Amino acid sequence: MIKNTTSVLGYRGRFAPSPTGELHFGSLIAAVGSYLDAKSHGGEWLVRIEDLDKPREVPGASYKILKSLEALGMEWDHEVIYQDQRKDIYESVLTMFNKCKLIYPCTCTRKEISNSSITGISGQIYAGTCRNNIQKDGYFGAVRIKTNNNIIEFKDTLHGLINQNLQNETGDFILRRSDKIYAYQLAVVVDDFAQGITNVVRGADLLDSTPRQIYLQKLLGYSTPTYTHLPVAVNNNGEKLSKQTKAAHLDLSSPVKQLIQAVNFLGQKPPIELQKENIMSFWEWAFVNWNPKKIHKKRIIQFPDR
Repeated sequence: MIKNTTSVLGYRGRFAPSPTGELHFGSLIAAVGSYLDAKSHGGEWLVRIEDLDKPREVPGASYKILKSLEALGMEWDHEVIYQDQRKDIYESVLTMFNKCKLIYPCTCTRKEISNSSITGISGQIYAGTCRNNIQKDGYFGAVRIKTNNNIIEFKDTLHGLINQNLQNETGDFILRRSDKIYAYQLAVVVDDFAQGITNVVRGADLLDSTPRQIYLQKLLGYSTPTYTHLPVAVNNNGEKLSKQTKAAHLDLSSPVKQLIQAVNFLGQKPPIELQKENIMSFWEWAFVNWNPKKIHKKRIIQFPDR
């Protein structure tokens, strides 16, 4: 086990969007939920731009996301960090894993992996074909972490007890892709710890990947944050609201209306007269009345067309 002795005090949450487009209602839910949970606890709220996947990044999207948060009256604590500037840190973690013989290079093609007869929660499970390969200096295929037969268990504040056997349900997973892009599972763990994140409030589409992150936390000697996975908004076709499903950008000409829709989606019941108030009045009401117990426990909820 790789030890790290840094400790975390107090409540610290975060919002970590990818700059693949402007904010839409689906991303607003995660932003508002994490912001309210942090501020209602008297804690800090940080913003991190997860911009590792450069081929999918939309030029100017990071700037527009931050300006949208400002227009919505959401104030973050501390400087925004960008994952693209932290590649050396992710690589140093891979070096530590390699010294512990926990990772290996994988040259299997997608077709070879898809031919696996073993299916898990995220599709076909990698069969471990390259497990005996040795990770050497330089880039050589994708890099996978070895999993084991232990059960990873945690309690989500909304969904209760969650457990997974990674070896059986996900298999050895990728930490750095063959195109040299560091995987979300690695970067989010390293950055949450580096930023002292104590509470992660995000969409339920990431619930099944949390055990993989906890597995990495345990290997690195990191503490595990408290997790709350909010329901995900889907369109009439059952598709998650995203750039890929052509979700509409937020209408920032009426920010209070957007915020009221978001808290309504999260089970909160703002008074009708709040619609006529300004942003400051909205947040004053929201901080006092935020109640996570009112959030629906469903993983997905249809968001009606506006």
